Amino acid sequence: MARVRFGVARRRRRKRVLKRAKGFWGARSRLFKSAKETVIRAEAYATRDRRNRKRDFRRLWITRISAALYGGDIPYSRFIAGLKRAGVDLNRKMMSELAIRNPEAFDELVELAKAS
Repeated sequence: MARVRFGVARRRRRKRVLKRAKGFWGARSRLFKSAKETVIRAEAYATRDRRNRKRDFRRLWITRISAALYGGDIPYSRFIAGLKRAGVDLNRKMMSELAIRNPEAFDELVELAKAS
């Protein structure tokens, strides 16, 4: 009988990599070596970008708040400092949502920040 080396384990490993490479272009989704390299790189990018997404969203929220403050005669830094002094514990995501969906409530926050 012929000797089999790594038969099941090798096939399982290859199938796992090729399954992760589904949707990649050309040989990157069909050939094991190309697929493996691409999957490793894709996982590295995914890990990096999970962290970067948090930064990107915070920047977006700050930009939205700054845009909402544009006519309010108060810069973003003084607005945040005023809210801290007033004891308002509201995160930037919620403040940006208020600025978009409920400008009246956001204007009240601005007045509160100016007062303190």
